[in-house]
Formats: sequence, C-alpha cells, structure tokens
Amino acid sequence: MTQTTVERSPVPTTGQEKSPKPHNDRLTTDTGKISVAQGVVQKIAGIACREVAGVYSMGTGTARAFGAIRERIPGSAGPNVAQGVGVEVGETQAAVDLDIVVDYGASIAELGRSVQRNVKQSIERMTGLEVVEVNVNVDDVHLPDSGEDRGPARVE
Repeated sequence: MTQTTVERSPVPTTGQEKSPKPHNDRLTTDTGKISVAQGVVQKIAGIACREVAGVYSMGTGTARAFGAIRERIPGSAGPNVAQGVGVEVGETQAAVDLDIVVDYGASIAELGRSVQRNVKQSIERMTGLEVVEVNVNVDDVHLPDSGEDRGPARVE
C-alpha cells in the first residue's frame, strides 16, 4: 500500500487574532462599557433645545399646564427640563422627539433645523451616543402680549 503525505502550507495570519477587538464606539473601552440613562439624554436634549433663540417653551398644551401647576407647588423641584422631550436610547445610538412652542415671527423651518443641529451636537458631544434622528414637532406659536389695557370684559 502506498501512503500519500499532504503537506499543508501555513495559513497567513492578519495579526488580529491575538490583539483585542477594536472599539468602534466611544462608549466601550478596554476596561468596560459606559451606559447613559434615558433621563440624562432627555435633560441634555431639553436644555439644548431651550438654548435656541425662538423656542418659547416645550411640551404639548396638557404637559405645559401640568408643569405650570407643578412649579407653583411649594417644595417642588421647579421646572422640568425634560418636558416635551421623548427619547429612545440604545447602547450606541439615540433618537429624540421634541414638542416645542415657537415665538411668533420665527421662521419655523430655520428654527427647527437649528434645534435639530444643537440637540444632536450636544448629545453626541456630552454622551458619545450617535444621534440618528431629532424630530421637532411645533405644537403652538406664542403670541407676544400687546401690553394694551383692553378695558372691562363684556361678560362678568
């Protein structure tokens, strides 16, 4: 019987087998993971949105009404900076929904883009999360007070 010997050539290595996995996000380090709570992202988004000139307030009408009542209660925590902000937070990404009230006269399209840009930059800079979308819902327009004395009401 004849025996055939097959020689195998060595498999080339890329050098990645022995080195640790490269980290493709800023929230995973050699020593572990960094997680960011949903409430943190909500607060950052709320503050960043309010920084944009032309944003009068945030939240739907009902949320603003309850917020106004809550602020008047002695011992309350004060204004809720996350009012009008909805977020979804994953391990590396976040999505944001904002309900805002704009000042009368502001260009809603330009204001919306400014809000999107500022919120996205603030969250990404402060948390390391990739913001995949910022949806801005304009729920109302704040009309300036005319300052005129309107006289007595017709119905008392």
